[in-house]
Amino acid sequence: MVNSKIAGIGFYVPEQVVTNQDLMQVMDTSDEWIQERSGIKERRYGKKHEETPTTMAANAARIACERAGIKPEEIDFIVFATLSPDYYFPGCGVLLQRELGITHKEMGAIDIRNQCSGFIYSLSVADQFIKTGMYKNILVVGSEMHSMGLDFTTRGRNVAVLFGDGAGAVLLQPTTEEGKGILTTHLHSDGTYAEELALISPGSHGGYHLGKEQFGFPDALYGEIFVYENLIENKTYYPNMNGQLVFKTAVTKFPEVIMEALNKVGMTPADIDMLVPHQANLRIAQFVQKTLKLPDEKVFNNIMKYGNTTAASIPIALCEAWEAGKVKDGDLVCLAAFGSGFTWGSALIRW
Repeated sequence: MVNSKIAGIGFYVPEQVVTNQDLMQVMDTSDEWIQERSGIKERRYGKKHEETPTTMAANAARIACERAGIKPEEIDFIVFATLSPDYYFPGCGVLLQRELGITHKEMGAIDIRNQCSGFIYSLSVADQFIKTGMYKNILVVGSEMHSMGLDFTTRGRNVAVLFGDGAGAVLLQPTTEEGKGILTTHLHSDGTYAEELALISPGSHGGYHLGKEQFGFPDALYGEIFVYENLIENKTYYPNMNGQLVFKTAVTKFPEVIMEALNKVGMTPADIDMLVPHQANLRIAQFVQKTLKLPDEKVFNNIMKYGNTTAASIPIALCEAWEAGKVKDGDLVCLAAFGSGFTWGSALIRW
């Protein structure tokens, strides 16, 4: 039986550190308020006009490839998770192929648009390709450039203070070593409250889901839906979040999907050596830790330093944990995420 193993891992975060005190200069907020609400002290922002989700992903990918002992040209498939792509289309997967200098060969590349759960979904997709023998070296990336699209005013503070930029990558390869690698993955979704954590416009919805009256679309024979005159005034191009609903749902779904993975392989929370949750909110992670009765040394959080990097948060945290020696050969590692959609998922890995 062939399993997928993480043969190499890497991450990249921009140099620019933005503290809570820095944000206090542009909006009515406070360090105490931000930390109490989310646990975040600082985050990283990319360089305008110089860094993109693709360039950050390439930096992380090169590290992952080097640690896996392969050259980028040996990659035969790319899975790229992001909610903040360089372009609406084409996707970042092909841009990353170009950025890594491997356009001299033909290969597959797909983009995963599952936001906070994007890396778990991407890992699961790549795992299937490895297990079926279709590909041998799959690059799985989560990369986000949130700072380019946040509302840095008092009006947008509830969302803006939470997010940061960064990228994480893993290189998946097949292994026949019994009991090693990705043991199981579990994916879920419920679109009932899709707009409660969403970026509504630009888009092709035409007001269908929420009622077109509130958008102020012009009376034009063709077009004027994706981008329209009132878009700037409506400010629907900024992300919207119902924080209370997200928190309430996340603290339920996180433990459920973790237990689903453990039950699948006949294990319990006590068997986990390291839980790496999506870094959405330190309070959510602490609640999940308490629910599963896990000690501090078995849960890794770094949201304090980087904020919520959405699809990049799990690979960044996993890489930091591994680099710090907190994830070792033979450890049982659990990854779990919940976010926009709503979507959620888990992966159980024997390192």
